[in-house]
Amino acid sequence: MKFTIYQESRQGRRRNNEDRIAYCYSRDALLMVVADGMGGHYYGEVAAQIAAQTLTEAFQRAAKPALAEPFLFLQREMNNAHRAILGFAAAHRLDDSPRTTCVACVIQDNIAYWAHAGDSRLYLLRGGRLAAQTRDHSRVRALADQGAITEAQMAGHPDRHKVYSCLGGPQPPEIELSRKTPLETGDVLLLTTDGFWGPLPPDRIAAALHRSDPMQAVPALMKEAEERGGPYGDNLSVVAVRWEDNYVEPAQSTVSTKGMALDEVATRLDEFGRNPSYKLDLSDDEIEKAIEEIRSTIEKYSTKK
Repeated sequence: MKFTIYQESRQGRRRNNEDRIAYCYSRDALLMVVADGMGGHYYGEVAAQIAAQTLTEAFQRAAKPALAEPFLFLQREMNNAHRAILGFAAAHRLDDSPRTTCVACVIQDNIAYWAHAGDSRLYLLRGGRLAAQTRDHSRVRALADQGAITEAQMAGHPDRHKVYSCLGGPQPPEIELSRKTPLETGDVLLLTTDGFWGPLPPDRIAAALHRSDPMQAVPALMKEAEERGGPYGDNLSVVAVRWEDNYVEPAQSTVSTKGMALDEVATRLDEFGRNPSYKLDLSDDEIEKAIEEIRSTIEKYSTKK
């Protein structure tokens, strides 16, 4: 595999950043995850952390060096994350479980497989155009599909932040799977929370990423989304990968997995409370306790395969 990958998360105008993002790769497979937490105190961040950490740790166990069944992996581990969040809520006797949207994508053998619950999105961009996108599990998307509102009315609708599928909710999540999607050289896959995609039209995102490398294009788009979001702008997060299948001299930012061992996995996921981009009003002792609780919760609900 050969690809260029970039991830970034910003607080926007919110008090805390409840988004969590991650990616990890073996010699033959790549996983990307974006989660947007919902909940009081610091529990939205915990729900998103559990989702990202559950998927990445499962990938580390299973990708040796590829996944046997990518769709089954995504569905199983998102359900495991859902159960782990409910377990965390029960252990803390929370009146209402924290929740998170989640979108995750696996690429192997030049084929992309993705799954999502909620309104965190995946875009597939090809040749400067939008080739595919996830369908939001949201109230406004359902209203638009029914013809009750127009596409233009969705952005300002009072129910635009209401989702009907997520991890950690009272009902089992509706996890929607994509079709197997072969990739072409130069394709860009973008996983993002609504704080990023909400202010930016898809064609604006596609055009920007068509003209330049994700390492340069994404920070510029993040700044634009933050400015358009205004004084009430949400957290905004992105994981973007540009897929390459030719082995020309790589740019400094390009990842090549050609020399990796069969059982080797590289991961990029910040530990809970350890990234200053994710502001938390917690002491060091409280962060350490939360880290241990998250890890023990994930271990309890993980599939050991």
